[in-house]
Amino acid sequence: MSEKATIHKVGIIMNGVTGRMGTNQHLMRSIVEIIKQGGVQVGPSEFIMPDPILVGRNEVKLLKLCKMSGVEKYTTNLDEVMQNPYYQIYFDAQITGRRADAVKMAAKAGKHVYCEKPVAVSTEVAMELYEFCEKVGVKHGVVQDKLWLPGLMKLKRLMDNDFFGKILSVRGEFGYWVFEGFNVPAQRPSWNYRKEDDGGIIVDMLCHWRYVLDNLFGNVKSVSCLGATHIPERVDEKGEIYKCTADDAAYATFELEGGVIAHFNSSWTTRVRRDDLLTLHVDGTKGSAVAGLRDCWTQHYGNTPKPVWNPDIANPINFYEGWSKVPEQEVFDNAFKAQWELFLKHVVKDEPFRWNLLEGAKGVQLAEKGLESWAKRSWVDVQNL
Repeated sequence: MSEKATIHKVGIIMNGVTGRMGTNQHLMRSIVEIIKQGGVQVGPSEFIMPDPILVGRNEVKLLKLCKMSGVEKYTTNLDEVMQNPYYQIYFDAQITGRRADAVKMAAKAGKHVYCEKPVAVSTEVAMELYEFCEKVGVKHGVVQDKLWLPGLMKLKRLMDNDFFGKILSVRGEFGYWVFEGFNVPAQRPSWNYRKEDDGGIIVDMLCHWRYVLDNLFGNVKSVSCLGATHIPERVDEKGEIYKCTADDAAYATFELEGGVIAHFNSSWTTRVRRDDLLTLHVDGTKGSAVAGLRDCWTQHYGNTPKPVWNPDIANPINFYEGWSKVPEQEVFDNAFKAQWELFLKHVVKDEPFRWNLLEGAKGVQLAEKGLESWAKRSWVDVQNL
């Protein structure tokens, strides 16, 4: 006799998924793919099956999204669906300024909370959300997708096998040219470049660099950050010219516990001539590695060339030839989907999930400290939360 499968259906309120990130990464490449694969397997014949309802303010966009995703349920009434006990999880991918009120409403209604970063517009509000969710007893998590990128997972495996010896420094290069909209349409939303709409690359990206640094290289102790608004005007979604009031580039140096120095350049005003849109170059006493989104290249101490400075002749060393590509040893899933599956296991099976709203608050804190450093033109300490 065949064993009957146990299916745990989990109702998920997905708010703000009509935006680019919510549609592509969370709905189409995460939840829809989990449904297609038959759910998240947690036992030989036991599965967690997400059952989403899409929430937004624009019914036309929601209908289009339902048709594209195959999800049948949608609503423009967030208050009403919050009161429905069937939905156990509230997911938020709205713009940052709308997040705190919705998260608090969800927690008050007994929903487990999973949300995009930044989790709030200030560290104070982010900590309030964490403490409130803890108080009412709901589970909570924040998206920290880059930890599940194949390139960074390969990098972590090198670290676990002591490839680097003592790690000395980390150099991060992130960004690409975001078109202004005058001749070529912009590929990012206009609110990203307006401070009054919680835009800015420091607020956006230092939240990411916090969890990457904390989880891989050491807790951040202090930061020196210089922001810039290189492009003063852009064209919005309506074809209207607007003034850019938020930073579109950031140049930040971080001091980590354990003595590692990290520096990240983040820019929407740079043209890419490197392996990927994001690269991390890690130098250690035994070897170095460069990780992109998917690939990772290494150079061991024994393969390190010995250059001599002489600008009067063409350099005889091809520096790219001394690097070896880390082989593909397993199949990696979409990074957002991988973390979604872990959060679903956390909710249904109470499996550990350490990437909670406190971790999200740490990201907001580093962004605030980066802005403070820019304003003061000085190093700023980062206190433990």
